[in-house]
Amino acid sequence: MTLPHPGRSLADAARVPYWLDRPERPDPLPPLSGVTEADLLVVGGGYSGLWAALLAKQADPGRDVLLVEAGTCGWAASGRNGGFCAASLTHGLANGAQRFPDEIDLLDRLGRENLDAIGATVAKLGIDCDFERAGELSVAVEPYQLDGLAEDVALARRYGHDVTLLDADEVRAEVDSPTYLGGLWDRDRVAMLDPARLAWGLRRACLDLGVRIHEHTRVTGLRPGGGALHARTLGADGVPGAVRAGRVVLATNAFPPLLRRLRAWIVPVYGYALMTEPLTPEQRDAVGWRNRQGLADSGNQFHYYRITGDGRILFGGYDAVYHYGNRMAPALEQREQTFTALASHFFTTFPQLADVRFSHRWGGVIDTCTRFCPFFGTAYAGRLAYAAGYTGLGVGATRFGARVMLDLLDGADTPLTRLGLVRGKPLPFPPEPARAAGIQLTRWSLARADARQGRRNVWLRTLDRFGLGFDS
Repeated sequence: MTLPHPGRSLADAARVPYWLDRPERPDPLPPLSGVTEADLLVVGGGYSGLWAALLAKQADPGRDVLLVEAGTCGWAASGRNGGFCAASLTHGLANGAQRFPDEIDLLDRLGRENLDAIGATVAKLGIDCDFERAGELSVAVEPYQLDGLAEDVALARRYGHDVTLLDADEVRAEVDSPTYLGGLWDRDRVAMLDPARLAWGLRRACLDLGVRIHEHTRVTGLRPGGGALHARTLGADGVPGAVRAGRVVLATNAFPPLLRRLRAWIVPVYGYALMTEPLTPEQRDAVGWRNRQGLADSGNQFHYYRITGDGRILFGGYDAVYHYGNRMAPALEQREQTFTALASHFFTTFPQLADVRFSHRWGGVIDTCTRFCPFFGTAYAGRLAYAAGYTGLGVGATRFGARVMLDLLDGADTPLTRLGLVRGKPLPFPPEPARAAGIQLTRWSLARADARQGRRNVWLRTLDRFGLGFDS
């Protein structure tokens, strides 16, 4: 079968995130102007900040909570991801077992409870975000990946996960691709959802509870004084403002942090995704996918994909691009060579969909750290708490992170604040130019391992020995 030319399939694709390109997007709230006070200031209107504001207000309805967002709530990573809401707090069970062996049982249970709580919150608050506990299929597309799936099944069953190992015929009965050689179906520890509608629903819930939200408001500086923290702000309209707050939640993801110390621990990495037009009934029949699981293949440069509530296929991943000096810019959200590669890989995965075209193509930035899962801390004598480093698995874990930040601000000795996950920090990244050189060498080495049946070179084996290896 001759596959279609990727460029033609992309010709009409809008260069904006599909999730955010819909008429139900709420109108922006006005920027902050003038001087105000709050008990709790939340900086950042993505999932971390929205969950923090919501949980704080639910715990204490009398607390004055103010949230400020430089863009609009959910416009960045929270509205650009694939909508995979996982139970894992540690970027997968294997990563967690390696880095936190003494508490992985507890972390695994907390992650499951966190996912359950997200589902309960969505239902209770009536957030229409297509939340469905469909699970995830990890698929092998090369023979060497089958052994890895078998190892993952054994590890998952050790912790009581409901997982099934599928052979080639069984996995193709679920989702039909000629590239599949086997699969692992994690049946209930991943939910699929509409990421932007989740963010918009949390925003609405916050407003309903009395959280004050100002969008298009950037915090330009923080300083302590008089038993509080003082934030300088600047609205998109050019009007300055100021907030005096007793406590501050810093939830800015990959964006330049207000705390200098965080710059050593996180780097911004760009990822990319495509969205197809809605499939016809005949096209849906050609791929199956009746159980609507999320999917990811098992390469180092992996792809993730899922079917949406309106019958489209999101197809993303493969490239994770770092730019020298932690550079971030709107122009970097469009990368022609990555979109062309993703389109080609899509048609290799689903040749029966050769006549499908893409409606949207977009990129976005995530924050990653050397342990590939979130880390936490405080500053300004405990008046500020932060969480960062989610490495693309923040749709679910950010709610847990919000709980941790609120506990830290309370100065409470809780089961969460006692966790090694919370008390420890990742190894810092080196300064430039070593930072960029190391990241690019790692990307090259991972691609080479994919081309050599998973064989890891000296550089990757060295990272593995120091606990810095990343293979998915």
